Amino acid sequence: MVTIYDIAEKANVSAMTVSRVINNSGRISEKTRAKVRKVMEEMNYVPNQTARSLVLQQTKLLFLLITDITNPFYTTLARGAEDAAKKQGYRLLFGNSDESLEKEADYVTTILTTRVDGVLLAPAGDPSLPHLELLRRHDVPFVLLDREVPGIDCDIVLGDSKEGARQLVSHLAEAGHERIAIVNGSSSISSARLRLQGYKEGLKLSELPFREDHIFETSFGSLNDLSEMEAWLAGLNPRPTAILTGNNVLAVEVMRLLHGQGLRVPEDMSIVCFDDLGPYADVEPFLTVAAQQAYQFGYMGMSMLIERIQDKEIAQPWKKIVLPAELLIRRSVKPLRSGK
Repeated sequence: MVTIYDIAEKANVSAMTVSRVINNSGRISEKTRAKVRKVMEEMNYVPNQTARSLVLQQTKLLFLLITDITNPFYTTLARGAEDAAKKQGYRLLFGNSDESLEKEADYVTTILTTRVDGVLLAPAGDPSLPHLELLRRHDVPFVLLDREVPGIDCDIVLGDSKEGARQLVSHLAEAGHERIAIVNGSSSISSARLRLQGYKEGLKLSELPFREDHIFETSFGSLNDLSEMEAWLAGLNPRPTAILTGNNVLAVEVMRLLHGQGLRVPEDMSIVCFDDLGPYADVEPFLTVAAQQAYQFGYMGMSMLIERIQDKEIAQPWKKIVLPAELLIRRSVKPLRSGK
């Protein structure tokens, strides 16, 4: 394996000069820098990242931990995070917790043993607090995405879940729907709580009654068994004319259930949801959604993390960014009366 001493000998410079070129440090003339880089290229030199990390106290590795790789929101978010990391010279490792606290705990252990410089993560929910406290005890910088965790102060990028849900309910009400149900994520997740608040607020502003039995709480991820949801919907009398779902994955699950019962959307049931169906949604636009800026979640969150890493020794106030959702009206809502 080619070493910095081999490079130094061929370039007729010191090993220290080669090291400074590799780490982009120290005062070196551009002529010398160019000569060393040319020799490195000729000899196919690959820097020893482990040695560099020991010297610089940085691995230039970051970790992105999300909750559901099948959700187009998170895949687009990951692209934004990767672009921001690469732009600033970092490499990105990846994990998927599947909304599981156990898997999240395993990944936190991996993060600590891998010695990454920082973590960008969407927590599984409020019970993730001990995992975040563990990262903080080990002095690992982190930024949260999409979900707050009570009890910890940190940098965070959120969507305006309450306002997005309120807009969806208002749109349904303007189309004439008076019986609007919600299929939502767990109340242990901050974004689910805010979407439920927005749902209730939308009903109130539209002067529609709130019914406790119109709420079905489940996981934000894909459901293996739809029997509980099927029993809930069958027990509603009269049946709702529209359903708001807390994310796009749940919207697909609701439509899968309705399809299995021979029901059509929107002819038999109108559906709206939080989050769009990814970059190909415009090929056959169907679902009316409150679309979040998924790419910006990842890009801005990663930029905040790198800034926190590079200014690790400087005490800075925690930052909170709230990105608005955009109401995209499509074909999944059946008008029951002419709206505004």
